[in-house]
Amino acid sequence: MIDIKDLYEKDFIDKEITISGWIRNHRRQAHFGFIDLSDGTCFKNLQVVYDDSLSCFEEAEKLKLGSAVTIKGRLVKSPKEGQEFELVMSSFVLEGDCPEDYPLQAKGRPTREFLREIAYLRPRTNLFKAVFRVRSVAAYAIHKYFQERGYVYFHAPLITSSDCEGAGQMFQVTTLDLDKIADSGKVFYDKDFFGKRTALTVSGQLEAETFALAYKKVYTFGPTFRAENSNTKTHASEFWMIEPEIAFCDLEQDMDIMEDMLKYVVKYVLNNCSSEMEFFNQFVEKGLIDKLNKLVNSNFVRIDHEEVIKILKEAKIKWEFEPEYGEDIAREHEKYITEYFDGPVFIKNWPKDIKAFYMKQNPDGKTVAAVDLEVPGAGELMGGSQREEDYDKLVQRMQQLNIDKESMQWYLNLRRFGGCVHSGFGMGFERLIIYLTGVDNIRDVIAYPRTPGNCEF
Repeated sequence: MIDIKDLYEKDFIDKEITISGWIRNHRRQAHFGFIDLSDGTCFKNLQVVYDDSLSCFEEAEKLKLGSAVTIKGRLVKSPKEGQEFELVMSSFVLEGDCPEDYPLQAKGRPTREFLREIAYLRPRTNLFKAVFRVRSVAAYAIHKYFQERGYVYFHAPLITSSDCEGAGQMFQVTTLDLDKIADSGKVFYDKDFFGKRTALTVSGQLEAETFALAYKKVYTFGPTFRAENSNTKTHASEFWMIEPEIAFCDLEQDMDIMEDMLKYVVKYVLNNCSSEMEFFNQFVEKGLIDKLNKLVNSNFVRIDHEEVIKILKEAKIKWEFEPEYGEDIAREHEKYITEYFDGPVFIKNWPKDIKAFYMKQNPDGKTVAAVDLEVPGAGELMGGSQREEDYDKLVQRMQQLNIDKESMQWYLNLRRFGGCVHSGFGMGFERLIIYLTGVDNIRDVIAYPRTPGNCEF
């Protein structure tokens, strides 16, 4: 059995071969038939031709879209310009028929909204066939990058009793009888499965720090969850995060790794998904390939948050949200800054009061050693920080934010038991795929999106 991918890598011209796949299109004429066959091994389809000299011509004419078939024939050079070869059918076996009400008919192009309703069939369309191939290759590239550099792949727990971000927007995990709780109005967490309140994780960072202070370099890459009632294009309740943690690493070194990793992954996808990227460039986002190549070949700017606010305030622009010192920046600000510097920008040393408790406090007492990476056309893509290694400062910060010290003693002990300067960052995997493909909705880069009110399949 030969894969379609093999046909583009080895010479099978004038050889008898057998191919199995699914019918993507079937064009019938009086004495000829043309089938576009896909087997999922590459983005390109294989054209199969047959004529009325075939003993099974009438049966072949009846083959319907979506059907699974095994076809035998001879591979020949194609007379059609722009097509390398085609398969001249000698026989076929119908492996699985498909009815006339198959939703993915050749006539008309189904909308992305409609395809979300039949997400189990999305990978059969060109768009999603390309999206999920890129997602697979990008995931491999991330693992390859870290493994080649001596990082240990750490599997962070999905069930946790700590809230890394302190936002409280977590999915609770319980085996308690919710009907009884509703009747009594009382919750006894000591009777729950774990004997305490637990939830699905929003980040594996805190646990990854424990391994970084043993292995020096680790990374997590897994699902995370957030119970945020948001229906924007960039939010989902279940998403994947890449979170490296590195010991003996300060904020400047952290940015070096962030830049190097992103360039590596983007370049790897460009080199290994050329057909898919050409498709996106033509049909999804014009200029996508140029945008990604420009990122790979650029030097990322590094600038303090305070300086960014100054640039924004001096800009001759009427902002929807006026930029202010000590406050976060809006999407319109991110866009302006990347255009101002004509490339990716690291915004570092953020105001302490808008960042997480674990970030390294700078000597000025007002900012922390945090960084966000802004990229043209997408805004924030990655965020990281140097972690606070000073025990007393971390305790003080937790007290200010009313974070329970007792439940986080294990985290504090990392500072007592051989602590050191260490840093890390996080990147939402789906945001990376959005950037790589130009597909602008997170629901279309996850196989089965989980969003408020939606948990199908």
